[in-house]
Amino acid sequence: MSKPTRYTRTAMTLHWLMALLIFAAFPLGVYMHELPLSPTKLQLYSYHKWIGVTLLGLIVLRIVWRLRHAPPPLPEQMPDWQKRASAATHHLLYLLLVAVPMSGWLMSSAKGFQTVWLGVLPLPDLVEKNKELGVALAELHEGLNIVLLVLVALHLAAVVKHQFIDRDDILSRMLPKGNRP
Repeated sequence: MSKPTRYTRTAMTLHWLMALLIFAAFPLGVYMHELPLSPTKLQLYSYHKWIGVTLLGLIVLRIVWRLRHAPPPLPEQMPDWQKRASAATHHLLYLLLVAVPMSGWLMSSAKGFQTVWLGVLPLPDLVEKNKELGVALAELHEGLNIVLLVLVALHLAAVVKHQFIDRDDILSRMLPKGNRP
C-alpha cells in the first residue's frame, strides 16, 4: 500500500480552521488586554474565550485524527535535521495548542470569571478563586502565547523556504487539490 502524498481533507480542514482561529485570538487578546473596563471589553473577553475553548476542542479532534491517520512523508531529499526539526515543531505546536487555552481557562477560573462557551454553555471552574494564582496564570498564559507566536512564525518561515527556495512542494500537501501553488 502506498503512503499518502497529501494530508486528508479532515486534517486540512482542522489545520486551516485552527490557523484562522489563532490569527483571530492572538490580536484580539492583545487588543482587549489594554482596554479600560467596559461592556465592550467584557464582550471581547467572551469572544476570546469562545475561540480558545473552540481551539481546545479542535486540537483534541486533530490529535485523535493524527493518531489514526499518518501524515504524508517528508521529501526524501530533505536533510534529517530538518525532518527532526519539523517533527519537534509540530509536537510543540500541538502541546501549546492544548496548553494556551487551558492556561486561559485556568486563569479565568482563578480570577473568578466563569468561562461560558458561545454564551450558552457554562464550563466548570477548574480551580478555586485565588488572586495570586490568577496573576501567575495570567503570566503563564501570556508567556505560552509568545512561544506559540514564535513557533507559528517559524512554521510559516519553513513553509516559505520550502515553497520558494527548496521548491519541494511541501505546501501542496496541506492545500485542496485545486489550490496548489
